[in-house]
Amino acid sequence: MSALPCVTLETAPNPTASVIWLHGLGADGNDFAGIVPELGLPDDLAVRFIFPHAPMMPITCNNGYVMRAWYDIVHFDQISRQADIAGVQQSMQSIRDLIAAENAKGIPSDRIVLAGFSQGGAIAYTAGLTHPEKLAGIVALSTYLPAESLLTADSIAVNQATPLLAAHGSHDPVVGISLGQSAKEYVTNLGVAVDWHTYPIQHSVCLPEIQLIGQFIAKNLR
Repeated sequence: MSALPCVTLETAPNPTASVIWLHGLGADGNDFAGIVPELGLPDDLAVRFIFPHAPMMPITCNNGYVMRAWYDIVHFDQISRQADIAGVQQSMQSIRDLIAAENAKGIPSDRIVLAGFSQGGAIAYTAGLTHPEKLAGIVALSTYLPAESLLTADSIAVNQATPLLAAHGSHDPVVGISLGQSAKEYVTNLGVAVDWHTYPIQHSVCLPEIQLIGQFIAKNLR
């Protein structure tokens, strides 16, 4: 499988760290590229932001409509979601390939933050916690666990102590906050310390949340 196409932004020349940020179902890599200036990162932190475009695929719950997605979803009303586990694993491998490409450019894994929103957050959770090398941090926004079976004490051993920021809108009609809470509880029971925040919004992000993410990135890429 060829490498995913990406939108790439650098906050300064010669980046010493990277953030890989995964969009939600039906969006693309441009979806979050515009928030980089709003993160409030310090001027002396040179970061490469990578916003990959998910592959185009038919989505069962949308009557087979073809859109960008990290894996197929069978039922929206059961979002945990009868996920296509093979598709989840394929996207996990694509993210590992992106991390490996950053490693080849001189950015070690422990200088890489993996972030994602909604379906992209589901991959960030799963690919991040199971990555074979320690990451700098994981950001899971308005999301859920697509396949709890992939997360075990053994599979997350390397990244069990990796800082993990999770945030969710309390009025989210797409991914109910109970799904976000269930994900937090599941990984907490595996020994992951989740920094959990809620905001009075729907299925989106808000400026205080973006600023919090910026603080998280700056702290963990120092």
